[in-house]
Amino acid sequence: MSLQPLSVAVIGAGMAGRSHASGYRQVNTVFGEGLPPVRLAAIADANEQLARDAARRYGFEKAVSSWEEVVEDPSIDVISIVVGNSLHRPIAEAAIAAGKHVLCEKPLAGSMEDAQAMVAAEQSADVVTAVGYTYRRSPAIAAIRDHVQNRELGELTLFDGRYWCDYACDPRGPLTWRYRGGPGSGALGDIGAHVIDVGQFLCGPVVSVSGAVLSTQIAERPLPLGAVVGHHAAPVSEEMGEVENEDTAVFTARFESGLSASFSVSRTAFGMPNGLAFDVYGLDGRASFDWHRPSEYLVDDRQTEARTRGVRQVIVGPQMPYFAGGYPMEAPGVGGGNAEMFVYQCRAFLDQIVGTPDPLPRNATFADAFHTMQIVQAVVESAQSDGAATEVPTAVPTH
Repeated sequence: MSLQPLSVAVIGAGMAGRSHASGYRQVNTVFGEGLPPVRLAAIADANEQLARDAARRYGFEKAVSSWEEVVEDPSIDVISIVVGNSLHRPIAEAAIAAGKHVLCEKPLAGSMEDAQAMVAAEQSADVVTAVGYTYRRSPAIAAIRDHVQNRELGELTLFDGRYWCDYACDPRGPLTWRYRGGPGSGALGDIGAHVIDVGQFLCGPVVSVSGAVLSTQIAERPLPLGAVVGHHAAPVSEEMGEVENEDTAVFTARFESGLSASFSVSRTAFGMPNGLAFDVYGLDGRASFDWHRPSEYLVDDRQTEARTRGVRQVIVGPQMPYFAGGYPMEAPGVGGGNAEMFVYQCRAFLDQIVGTPDPLPRNATFADAFHTMQIVQAVVESAQSDGAATEVPTAVPTH
């Protein structure tokens, strides 16, 4: 193991940026040796007070107010990009050109053009690039994937995925960047990207969508009077602005295998703080997961004795991916949450950078995330064509 520190910085000090910062702080506490010392170099945010607070909380050396300062710092090796989608491309391109490894939050970019340019940068880069789809790191979801890949559920017959949130239910919630951008950049691109990725993580690539409907429940929102962090409430003016994207999206999909699926996403589902959930059915079994109960999943299969068949609650424990070596207390029923998944994601990214001998599974690439955006774009096109079936490109353009 190299003794030369690996210097990391996080651009963006909101709730997701803090999750990356916390992840980097803990990467050397999980899964044994293999990484060099990690230097927590900088947190950058245009809101300098927010950056200072995040740097203090997570032990980073300094806070800066511009992403350029991070990119131009020759001592920094690794950057997480955790800011508004429209900024992903310029930061990623500059960071890659400066020889820095880049972990970017999803969705990949604010437009298909920007996303394609980022894929081109990845293809020509001599650095590691990745995208954060954190739900892949859930021990329960990874265990269900093992059931699927081991054919323990038999031939798959249906996937039903949903991601229902309530962060946009308040009509006095401020008009932030999340509500700007065209169709597909709202709930579909924000939270839908996650459940689409989970569907593909379990069942393979999506090749077409149909029956899409996009809707906006709150058409106008008040303009904020200052900076807004995450989904938090903030002082607003009496001046209103138009919401430019969707609050809710529903659609069906077909996977490359021929499997059919249904998806629904909403940011205006009252009482659902973070409701990612799915069911996957096969001829010989089924499995279900609900993020509101992250330390368990449900499974049913063809047991030998028919009298004892029925759905079983499986408690997350050391027998599942990520758990052994990933929790301070390695005992069933004591772990499962959002913060741990960011630790595993950051660890997997650094594993890939340094080439550890027993690395965690790699993160998604820019090209993978571009494919997810192609699915989102196909959903938009389907909705604009009264639900018509729309093909999803199977190959990422090369340059």
